[in-house]
Amino acid sequence: MTAIEAELKTALRTGKVVLGARQTIKHIKLGKAKAAIVSAKAPPLVRRDVLYYAKLSGVPVYVYPGSSRELGTLCAKPFVVSALAVIDEGDSRIVEAIKAESRVE
Repeated sequence: MTAIEAELKTALRTGKVVLGARQTIKHIKLGKAKAAIVSAKAPPLVRRDVLYYAKLSGVPVYVYPGSSRELGTLCAKPFVVSALAVIDEGDSRIVEAIKAESRVE
């Protein structure tokens, strides 16, 4: 398990995270998202929109290397999650982890 996956679990438990592409894009556009995660195997239109609006808003994005189903499982949900936005990180340090990961790439 990577650091971002561990921090995501903490954020889901102690903070506020919205799931789903439409809600993620909406929160990024409104400037409420502190960070976003999108699945690498999400539909191309979804991935493109999340990356585009996040770049405009200055929101760090982590492209999860697995499928949307794996991202849903990581979030302890019985459905696919193609994208999610972190609104409040709670006790986690997910925003710093995503920023550090994006600098590496």
